[in-house]
Amino acid sequence: MNPRIKASLRRSHFIFGLSKALRGLVQDMRVLVWLAKRRGQISRYQKTSETKKLQLGTSNNFLEGWFNTDIVCNDRRVVYMDATSRFPFSDNSFDYVMAEHMIEHVGYSAGGVILRECFRILKPGGCLRFSTPDLRTLLGLYAKPLSAEQQSYIDWIIQRLMPEVRECKATFVINNAFRAWGHCFLYDQETLHHALLSSGFREIRFCKPGASEDPLLRNLESHGREIEDESINQFETIVVEARKDN
Repeated sequence: MNPRIKASLRRSHFIFGLSKALRGLVQDMRVLVWLAKRRGQISRYQKTSETKKLQLGTSNNFLEGWFNTDIVCNDRRVVYMDATSRFPFSDNSFDYVMAEHMIEHVGYSAGGVILRECFRILKPGGCLRFSTPDLRTLLGLYAKPLSAEQQSYIDWIIQRLMPEVRECKATFVINNAFRAWGHCFLYDQETLHHALLSSGFREIRFCKPGASEDPLLRNLESHGREIEDESINQFETIVVEARKDN
């Protein structure tokens, strides 16, 4: 290889590595600042909120009256928390925990950590509500013939995300659900039910986004607004609620 090209590559690798290290340093400093503020934020919430409600993976869906957390805090009202580690709360301290399209972004083992921590910090009788893409619905896109709803979903995904795809569209849509957006593990109802039972939860029931027998858990999800199509959200998402025994 030409010596000048080799030298240029070495410089580019060095610059890339340096840039990556600097970004990591900036993020580490942000986390330290967020952690320094967190104890006070927790204390204020616990003192001022009669019903304790925790949201994991808030993103852009800030909920009034909830203790909103995320691993990246783009909103000053959101509190830093890595949900795959021990939660910074005492046992039996929350009435509700919710997360929307979050658990699929970690592996199955890490998801188990999240569910067990939710169980630990919920009060007896407390309720968890999680939403996540439905693996059974996605694999159902292989069905022949497709229903109008299935075909509409495939067309929506292709038009929005893969307009270059002309053939075998269902295959591309299913593959995209597994590898896009940082997804690590997709659940169906059976697997999610088993994971919740294994974490100690009981009274497990499934519903649709926005719906709940508990008025405090209705109309919490924002995924439909984020993707600008609530019908797509209703089609691809399962919602589960589970309680901690009294």
